[in-house]
Amino acid sequence: MANLCLDSHCHLEDHAFDEDRLEVYQRALSSGVGVMILAGSDLETSRRIVELTKEYKGVYGLVGVHPHEAEQVPANFLTELASLLEEPKVLGIGEIGLDYFYDHSPREAQKKVFREQLELAASKDIPFVVHSRDASLDTLTILKEQGYHKGIFHCYSYSVETLQEILALGYLISLGGTVTFKNAKKPLEVAKVVPLDRLLLETDCPYMTPVPFRGKRNEPSLVVKVAEKIAEVRNLTPEEVGRITWANTEKFFGRKLTRD
Repeated sequence: MANLCLDSHCHLEDHAFDEDRLEVYQRALSSGVGVMILAGSDLETSRRIVELTKEYKGVYGLVGVHPHEAEQVPANFLTELASLLEEPKVLGIGEIGLDYFYDHSPREAQKKVFREQLELAASKDIPFVVHSRDASLDTLTILKEQGYHKGIFHCYSYSVETLQEILALGYLISLGGTVTFKNAKKPLEVAKVVPLDRLLLETDCPYMTPVPFRGKRNEPSLVVKVAEKIAEVRNLTPEEVGRITWANTEKFFGRKLTRD
């Protein structure tokens, strides 16, 4: 099938896909999802992502330490991340940031690891992907302190007002399955107003499964459902949304992203 859209943030490396990863990948291609970008959560998943980028066409990677894992990072983690960033299909650092909803790591540890990875991104002039949940103030404070803004806010969950502040700094916004949830009003409001040239699509699979598949494991093929919902509220076709967001992703990462 012809390429329809791109999944800018997924976790195909997750153990949830160990039994049928190839089938999930093939289903994505058959659905028109020609490229998938996998986001690291720690060093182990980042290494696994690098291997998958070598194994699968159209699969690219991000390497980084998620705020949940901030307390467990080894002392030399930045050195290994810098090495992984040299791999040809690794696009940047991610996902990094702050998560005050779960607080799986102490907040000071989250802030420290976030700052260190931002500094690495800035030193190499490479993109990064932000995970921020219930932590907008501290996230924006740290980003402004760093002053390097070549980033994406993935799975955006904040208000339209906060969106304006984030856009003013130069960030892109990625939306996923939450735009289809009946009780998730903020993502849909954001979908209606975010400038189309600053918008990306994602699944965050195996999490955030869109309607009508909620309760089941999410997968890259379902990013099409996100495109359909955004197309509905923006008076576009899913093909137009897919084409626009694919171009945005390539422009952001500074390279062509292809299935070959």
